[in-house]
Amino acid sequence: MSDSIKHECGISLIRLLKPLEYYKEKYGSIFYGVNKMYLMMEKQHNRGQDGAGFASLKLDMAPGERYMSRVRSIEAQPIQDIFSQINNRINSVLTENPEIVDDVAAQKKQIPYVGEVILGHVRYGTFGKNSIENVHPFLRQNNWMHRNLIVAGNFNMTNVSELFDNLVQLGQHPKEMADTITVMEKIGHFLDDAVAKLYKQIKKQGYTKIEASSLIAERISVAKILKKAAKNWDGGYAIAGMIGHGDSFVLRDPSGIRPTYYYKDDEVVVVASERPAIQTVFNVSYDKVEELPPGNALIIKKAGRIHVDKILTPLDRKACSFERIYFSRGNDKEIYEERKALGRLI
Repeated sequence: MSDSIKHECGISLIRLLKPLEYYKEKYGSIFYGVNKMYLMMEKQHNRGQDGAGFASLKLDMAPGERYMSRVRSIEAQPIQDIFSQINNRINSVLTENPEIVDDVAAQKKQIPYVGEVILGHVRYGTFGKNSIENVHPFLRQNNWMHRNLIVAGNFNMTNVSELFDNLVQLGQHPKEMADTITVMEKIGHFLDDAVAKLYKQIKKQGYTKIEASSLIAERISVAKILKKAAKNWDGGYAIAGMIGHGDSFVLRDPSGIRPTYYYKDDEVVVVASERPAIQTVFNVSYDKVEELPPGNALIIKKAGRIHVDKILTPLDRKACSFERIYFSRGNDKEIYEERKALGRLI
């Protein structure tokens, strides 16, 4: 069986393309990404108020330094609760270490939640109990940086039992049948496989084990991993993920059931379930925000390269009516026109 709570949620992914020093100099704070994520989640709180989650990833951290952070909440005001926890932790570190207030490198090292890649999620439970275990993002940890995976999504898989059985056939022993865990482990399996194969190839080329780490990050193909992982997925989904070494992605289902939009410039890439959230938070016009084509993935490499790859063959459009009629913000131009048309038909 699948999760007891189905997923009608909102996602947001922010990737900062400049060093944190850039945002400190231009915007007066290294918390630019954190602040933008707060606004993105607030602008999409119409998509879910039963729980919220936040995860961040720091690039180029030394061994022994924490580079992933996550916080989740099912409080009555989950977004406010999350960012209250984040701000309290930030203030605590700065109070205890006043000498780092103007030291960006030291702040990045010592303050959690400050990263170049940030993932946010708001969830709406249609039935069943609400528990913290059901709140995204989900984390798959490993001592190999490249095998760490953080995933959040707006989705409902219709063939979870089949996907679960596929994992068992691969020799895995999943601890539960929840669809989110199943999806994450499916991606994780092919991520592990890709890392192992690349490691062997790089070692044969004469590189050291330490040199292999950066080369794996450079050469690994997120598109190939997603093509293998999503091959048998059936349902509507917008799956966002971050890989420990710094790559990130958002994959949309081939029927376009779940909405996905993105905007990019020389400072930032942002992906969200709602176009108006991106427009208002980043002060950009309607035509600057693009729709991610069905069956495609927006992939952002650690080095900052951005590309849209076809992962699955697009199918006939089947946009979720619940998303369009009830869930989405009414200040989206397309949503507004659709609702007016529906009103005329009624």
